[in-house]
Amino acid sequence: MTAHFRAVGRGVVEYGATLLAALTVNFALPHLAPGDPLRYVVGQAVADLSAAQRRELLATYGLDQPLHIQYVDYLLGIVRGDLGSSVMFGRPVAAVILEHLPSTLVLVGLTLVVSTLVGTLLGTWSAWNEGSETDAALLTALVAANSTPAFWVGMLFVSVFAFRLGWFPSYGIASVAGTTGVFDTLVDRAMHLALPLATLTLARTGGIYLVARGSVLTTTDADFVRFERAKGLSERAILFRHALPNALLPIYTRFTLQLGTLVGGAVVVETVFSYPGLGMLVYDAALARDYPLLQGAFLVLTVTVIAANVLADVTYPFVDPRTGAAGGGAAE
Repeated sequence: MTAHFRAVGRGVVEYGATLLAALTVNFALPHLAPGDPLRYVVGQAVADLSAAQRRELLATYGLDQPLHIQYVDYLLGIVRGDLGSSVMFGRPVAAVILEHLPSTLVLVGLTLVVSTLVGTLLGTWSAWNEGSETDAALLTALVAANSTPAFWVGMLFVSVFAFRLGWFPSYGIASVAGTTGVFDTLVDRAMHLALPLATLTLARTGGIYLVARGSVLTTTDADFVRFERAKGLSERAILFRHALPNALLPIYTRFTLQLGTLVGGAVVVETVFSYPGLGMLVYDAALARDYPLLQGAFLVLTVTVIAANVLADVTYPFVDPRTGAAGGGAAE
């Protein structure tokens, strides 16, 4: 039991140190940027400020304080939920992020579900039929998809399905003219979501497929599989009742890690389709040098990645009880 608590405590310290390091880099972002520190507050108009106005603005934003004081104030602000004010929007950063985050969560959530289900099923089937022509075709196609840049796939989809065929909108989250009725609104949103979702799903399915295929392959010649075959159990029953459950842990690990990285990976896809989520917000903030907004967005991305790793560590025993049993044995 003591060993278990030591492992938990060590994990808390490691994740805490990772978060503090990320916050430190985040804080350094505007300070390492070239130029006047007030440029990200007032833009190009900084050249027209008088000395008194400069002093007043520096004091207002705490930029007249020593760097270590600014750093402490920055950390305290995060604890209070105060991420500063966006230069572009003239509003609190937290409010701006909360407006754009749901769109990204919908895109990322659907991508996770679809890519995990499709990748796991295809990888499982491919492993169980290793060496077949279909296995070779799937392996080649999904390795290629996994290696293809998402932005290139997105531009290809826009060119073919939006411009040439006219099946889907090429940008945005809803029609400019608007819709009437709940059903029409849902259809319109789904049509706008289709291409970004297909792009991100295609980019992520290959990774899940490769993990699932490799994991299931390790069970095909296991003793328990041979034992079930000797009992006369059907191949389908062996696959889904015994082989796949024993191969789930690597697949689940990939799933949880994607939960963190997909939010950051959506930046490119959202930019291609002008999809108004967190990724597009980061792109616009970078162009405008809106450092407070960039800091807030990077903070969300960092917390998401760390939370995904914590989730994986905490839930491993529920996915594969052997991990919990191993830990319990060590503890005893």
